Amino acid sequence: MQLIMNPGLLDEQVFDLPEGAVTIGRTEESTICVLHKSLSRRHARLERVGERVVLFDLTSKNGTFVNELRIERHELKEGESFRCGEVRFKLVPTVRELPLELSPTQVQSLQTRFSPGSMDELLSRHSESRDNSALKVRQAGRESQADEKLQVLLKVSQLLSSPGSIEALLERILDLVFQIMEVDRAAILLVDPSTGKLLPRVARFSTGESPSGPFYSQRIVDYVRTRSVAALFSDARVDPRLDDAASVVLQSIQASMCAPLKPRDEVLGVLYVDNLIRPNGFSQEDLEFLTAFANQAAIALDNSILSQRLKEEAVLRNAYLRFFPPATLKKLQMAKGGPLETIETEVTVLFSDISGFTALSSTLEPRQVVDLLNDYFPVMAEIVFKYEGTLEKYIGDALMAVWGAPFAHPDDADRAVRAAVEMQRALAELNARWRTQGRPELKIHVGLNTGRVAAGNIGSEQYLQYATIGDATNVASRVCSAAGDGEICMTDATFSRWRDRAWPTSSLPPTQVKGKQEALTLYRLEWRESAMK
Repeated sequence: MQLIMNPGLLDEQVFDLPEGAVTIGRTEESTICVLHKSLSRRHARLERVGERVVLFDLTSKNGTFVNELRIERHELKEGESFRCGEVRFKLVPTVRELPLELSPTQVQSLQTRFSPGSMDELLSRHSESRDNSALKVRQAGRESQADEKLQVLLKVSQLLSSPGSIEALLERILDLVFQIMEVDRAAILLVDPSTGKLLPRVARFSTGESPSGPFYSQRIVDYVRTRSVAALFSDARVDPRLDDAASVVLQSIQASMCAPLKPRDEVLGVLYVDNLIRPNGFSQEDLEFLTAFANQAAIALDNSILSQRLKEEAVLRNAYLRFFPPATLKKLQMAKGGPLETIETEVTVLFSDISGFTALSSTLEPRQVVDLLNDYFPVMAEIVFKYEGTLEKYIGDALMAVWGAPFAHPDDADRAVRAAVEMQRALAELNARWRTQGRPELKIHVGLNTGRVAAGNIGSEQYLQYATIGDATNVASRVCSAAGDGEICMTDATFSRWRDRAWPTSSLPPTQVKGKQEALTLYRLEWRESAMK
């Protein structure tokens, strides 16, 4: 059986529905991950046994609907539709190919008379160049010769369009250079975005060997890059443009060509080739061809760079989805999604911990513990995001969130306090549901502290972690430990910045915590009482 997401729309997708459980949600942990704001992190679950499929709502915020009726459990029939938040799905039988024999009038081979053949078919079988040209294109009449070169360029475009890494593409470009033209050496230099300098990326001799160091003329590549034009130096030793460049003599360059890699307005780099045997080894015809070839290579390179950038941004966005609410993500995207620099800033830190969780875990099966946390954490995370906090980490059964990084609000302390209260109230609702299911109930204690931290990305490219480092986070953890079951406690630093004072507080006796010589002044929030505002 299959599941169609958004049937009939441009973003329609089809998913196979295997036996067993399939989850739908906004996180990568879900079997079907849909990055839509109306979906909860764990939204719904489908359980398939044979042809029987049952849909369960996982206490999602925006609900699961069948025939526009909100459901908790529903057995789906073939062809029946349902909706998770604003995303629609339809259950359908697996589409099977029909054993239909198509007549020749209904099919067309991809190969036509306009399609280029293989590169070997397009090039001369003889290694020697024709006349004064370095091109290995088959010899023919003048008009046919132009067609042959066009066919070669079409084949080049085809061969460079395959997906792959930038390094593999650069090697492929050099392979084609040596296959199509009689050159002794070739190199591709790219502009380093950080320094703006041309740096060699790949270089090779016609023998297949790699050079031990730079062999190209720096004067030539700089000339082409700064003027953004292709250039032919038919006798490099006496060319006035090179002004007796020492590198031409040292590298024994007889003739050279160089073309810019310029897909649009910006020069990405240059393609350099030279000849060590004879001056006048290249002609104007060769330069025209190299220019066209470089244009094809530049487009392929630009596409490869863009593809790589999109992949990196997708990885970064998926990583950020774990930490930041939609409003923060939008700001990060407007900042072009670059890595977050480390900053020093003031934040309000919230630590939430489940009371007596170690003892409770010893009475449950491991799967029951996981199911309990998977019900609990998404609810808490949604509250953090609701108040535009950063969900920094889960530590076992504890949760840490901050307000003030990466972007600050004037009422960060107020947001953190309201989030803490809503967490306690949401847990009460969860407990009421768990009670009816015969599952254990939980209590949490919450600590809040405000202070300065260093905030930014830490870790490696493979594992990215947004974190706040500083004593303020350690103190928040200690305050959480000092709070009792069902309590919310805050330091005087948070209390002084908490402006709306929507709930009454009780001043606690000076509290000694681990790692601090002086006792802390703490306040207990009486969140069970009606809000004053």
